[in-house]
Amino acid sequence: MPKSRRLLLALLALVLATPFATLADGHEWKTVEGDAFTFTEVRDGVWHAVGGGSTAAGSNGAVVVNERDVLVVDSHMTPTAARAMLADLAKITDRPVRYLINTHFHFDHTHGNEVFGPDVEIVAHEFTYRKVASGDTKRGRGYDGFIGSTPQTVEGMRAKLGELSDEDRTAMEQRIAFMMKVYEESEAVEPKAPTLALRKAVTLHRGGREIRLLYLGRGHTGGDVVVYLPQEKALISGDLLTAGLPYMGDAFVPEWVGTLDEVAALDLEVILPGHGPAYTEVERVEHLQLYLIELWQQAVKLFAAGMSAEEAAATIDLTGHAEHFPQIEGAGAPRHAVDRLWELFEAGYVRPAP
Repeated sequence: MPKSRRLLLALLALVLATPFATLADGHEWKTVEGDAFTFTEVRDGVWHAVGGGSTAAGSNGAVVVNERDVLVVDSHMTPTAARAMLADLAKITDRPVRYLINTHFHFDHTHGNEVFGPDVEIVAHEFTYRKVASGDTKRGRGYDGFIGSTPQTVEGMRAKLGELSDEDRTAMEQRIAFMMKVYEESEAVEPKAPTLALRKAVTLHRGGREIRLLYLGRGHTGGDVVVYLPQEKALISGDLLTAGLPYMGDAFVPEWVGTLDEVAALDLEVILPGHGPAYTEVERVEHLQLYLIELWQQAVKLFAAGMSAEEAAATIDLTGHAEHFPQIEGAGAPRHAVDRLWELFEAGYVRPAP
């Protein structure tokens, strides 16, 4: 498949996040449908926020409704998406948003920050603060692949319009217009940095609710923060855990495994991931660990053998994990993951001692 086509499919998968979060692992939860977001209440006052339709949400969010205020996790892909989420939030609460947590620096979790006013404390890890403050949300492998490449992708799509039926051409033109709208808004964003940076942990007490903001180690990025609610036994994970295979273009793969050990040590019953529906199968933490371990082990051997990242991405075989990750359809590994591993290897990265 041509690279432009793969990037297009990746973008569409990112933008058109599924709104169907009513059922997860056999559990039926209360849902509230907004104009742009579906809110699923997994515990009393703890909501998973999933964008759908024409809203470019990019990532999931979460909402914790406390006695007198609200904590929101992640601000989505664009200011428009953040405004849509806040408008829909009125369907479940009239309490003011007091805190916004950025789980990590990626654009699809931070580019709505500007919508939150001066009364909202934006909290993140100090690594995330540095990345957002320096403008790194608008450059790098992730942004360039999903957003920066849009004009080239659209150019290829337009070149094929003449080959399509009237119906397919109309649909393609609508997709092009949507993609360019997201691109133009993303390019116009001036990233708003967090106002409070943590190093290891912060605990909030909001009425009778305890909310722990935890940095458990590097993984998906260098500064992943999870939101743990010990009384509810709920974890809002950002992209440290997703419903399927996560993006690994900025990852520290072997450290991610150890960080997930820390996650597994928490008393958990439900996980609200950064992408995909919420779930109660906490054994998925181990499934991802085993995948990452094998990816790392095979990559180390192939790099030592002198293989290029391109060759390794086609050679690595992770089909043994397809039972838990159905998107694995054959041999090969995600190119973004292998490129990142080669980047680390070439920089002299040494796996930290356990």
